[in-house]
Amino acid sequence: MRPDIDRPPPHWPSWRRDLHTVIFCNETPGGKAFDVALLVTITASVLAVMVDSIGSIHDTYGRPLYLLEWAFTIIFTIEYGLRLLSSPRPGVYARSFFGVVDLMSILPTYLSLLLPGSQYLQVIRVLRVLRVFRILKLAAYIGEAEVLIVAIRNSRRKLSVFIVAVLALAVVLGTAMYLVEGSTNGFTSIPLSIYWTIVTITTVGYGDIAPVTPLGQAVASVIMLLGYAIVAVPTGIVTMELVRGGRSGAPVCSVCGVGHHQSDATYCRRCGVPL
Repeated sequence: MRPDIDRPPPHWPSWRRDLHTVIFCNETPGGKAFDVALLVTITASVLAVMVDSIGSIHDTYGRPLYLLEWAFTIIFTIEYGLRLLSSPRPGVYARSFFGVVDLMSILPTYLSLLLPGSQYLQVIRVLRVLRVFRILKLAAYIGEAEVLIVAIRNSRRKLSVFIVAVLALAVVLGTAMYLVEGSTNGFTSIPLSIYWTIVTITTVGYGDIAPVTPLGQAVASVIMLLGYAIVAVPTGIVTMELVRGGRSGAPVCSVCGVGHHQSDATYCRRCGVPL
């Protein structure tokens, strides 16, 4: 929470301010108890969905699990409504990462009334367990993740060029394999050959298609060796951006771990503490 932006306005009634404190201020005893209870409920709901996917258990306990599923959904729906009610900026919260995850965690049950089977998408609730970072004071790890995200964002142009080059190479090599092996050896079309090339060049190797002719095996060997070099390229690009960011001298918050502030910044742009 950013106290300079997300603090409840003075004109709010006391019950709404107390609700905000319990739901969003995990530093307080009530906030900690609420978050722990929420995490336990989330874990139980995800386990219920996973267990319900087992055929033998579903046949025996399908009805109780179905009722339990709706009970969890009602609880999370009420909780989502209370979060919107107690948020000083409900629109901002609804569009935030946790706001979207909260909404997506309750939609599958309601969609199951129209689309049978969609209730299993409730496993997205497990993403809400990420709130444990706030409870356990591990916000610094979130800051480190932001550093990695910034490095990937700064590398997006180089990564885009690299991906396009790899796709072009896969098209050429896939076409070559189609001409060398032909449909009699499983390479029935150029798109299928390109699929095999991508699987091979990324070192996945499903083994559903394999070259038979000596020339095809020779080309495949070259593709396998290229795969090791290609996998290392994006890692090097992102690593270079991480090193460059570490040398930039930008202040890093000692409380929440957020970096990439302006060089003359005095306060953290997330939590507001002095740098």
